[in-house]
Amino acid sequence: MHQPDGSAPQQRYTLLMVSIAVAMFMTSLDGTIVNIALPTISTIFDLPSTTVSWVATAYLLVLTGSILVFGKVADRIGFKTVFLAGFCVFTASSFFCGFFPELFDSFWVLIGARVLQAIGGAMIAAIAPALIAAFLPMTMKGKAMGIVTTFAAFGTAAGPILGGLLTQYLSWNWIFYINVPVGIVAVLLGSYAIPAGRTAGGAPSPFDRLGAVLIFVGLGSLIYAVSEGSALGWTDPAILAALAAAGIALGYLVLHERRTADPLLDFRLFANRNFLYVNLMLALSYFLFGGVNYLLPFFLELVKGFDPSTSGLVLTALSFAMMASGILSGMLINSLGNRRLCIAGALVVSAGYLLFHLFSAASTLHYIIGTFAIVGFGLGFLLSPGTNMAMNMAPRDKHGMVSSLISVERSGPITLGISFASMLFIQAMLTVGSHRHVTASSPANIKIDVLATGFDLVFIAIFAVSLAVVVLAVLSRDEVHADNLEEGAFEAAVAGV
Repeated sequence: MHQPDGSAPQQRYTLLMVSIAVAMFMTSLDGTIVNIALPTISTIFDLPSTTVSWVATAYLLVLTGSILVFGKVADRIGFKTVFLAGFCVFTASSFFCGFFPELFDSFWVLIGARVLQAIGGAMIAAIAPALIAAFLPMTMKGKAMGIVTTFAAFGTAAGPILGGLLTQYLSWNWIFYINVPVGIVAVLLGSYAIPAGRTAGGAPSPFDRLGAVLIFVGLGSLIYAVSEGSALGWTDPAILAALAAAGIALGYLVLHERRTADPLLDFRLFANRNFLYVNLMLALSYFLFGGVNYLLPFFLELVKGFDPSTSGLVLTALSFAMMASGILSGMLINSLGNRRLCIAGALVVSAGYLLFHLFSAASTLHYIIGTFAIVGFGLGFLLSPGTNMAMNMAPRDKHGMVSSLISVERSGPITLGISFASMLFIQAMLTVGSHRHVTASSPANIKIDVLATGFDLVFIAIFAVSLAVVVLAVLSRDEVHADNLEEGAFEAAVAGV
């Protein structure tokens, strides 16, 4: 079989990696760029903050609920079709988000455009890792996963900063317009770089429509409940109804998918303990990262007294360290293996969370930045090899499914982690404040001490959970499905074989 040692295949490999990296950057960016513009949008449309929050919530609900569906669709009709269609939908709807709401003077036009944008984002995010697993040789997969993780981290980090600059110096509309030129370039690049070959042979069985409905309702209801629970109250009828709907839909989903010949999510994959360990490791890692990323700005502003812009700059230490280690881990995967890097990353992240326990009002800026960098560096060593390990275990005809599962394990647990950290922090504050008899009239230094103690208790809990990630990394094993050992998949797909 032909080996990809010429300059032309190498160029196509590089362009394919760039296409995937741009996709992950755009979808990650849009998950964080909007939040900072919500107060401006609230003023323009004269709406309360609870209503305007649907600009972010609607996107998250539809994105999370749709990813697994599009992963399965991609396995059936081909990755290139879904990927490019997703970019076209995402780019067009980004323009709609920025242009039509003010044209029609309607906030709900913005929500509709955001739903459409989420559908495009789900199509992109569902299969980005699958493109690497399906078309790149084993010697390049680790490096590519590292680059993709790096760009995803960069998008998440750049979102609040870029959103603030665009909103302040141009207008809120530009947080959406920024996607249009990038999307056009990505479509042109992907049209050339991504092979058009299908990934699954044979006549497809009927599409699992009931499974698609159950996944969307179950995940969407769960994300809604955890996103709005703190604001509405966990005993609010809407939250209780959403939790009940999520439990019923996801519970029945498991039963239904186990009886379906061609399921959207094949739970039989989890019979492989190694596959289960790796996916739990990834989900828990994103869960803790979501909680920490939510709490740290509050610590910097309430305890250290930093202004929002300074806090944002300090927090970039975590993301930039994650980017650097993502690239480095990709370079080391072939020589050290995924498992060793995951163990090293999990240990470093856990050590960083332990150092958070020492944060106080007296902590120096150097110590805080250094600790952020330790956590970010460990996450890059953990997430890139972990993603690579999960994709390597999947047979070729399930790459889209597993790729979309990994995307859900990123977006869903981050949201759950935010809710977990918020509830834990509030409870810690109430407990400490009651124990020390702190009231609204107490001196400011006493209040800051209570805040610091509250953060301290949450960071201890996060460190304790991070030890489970270490255990899962140790239990995991490098395992490659026979399908993924075949070289020349890219060339075969280009040739239409």
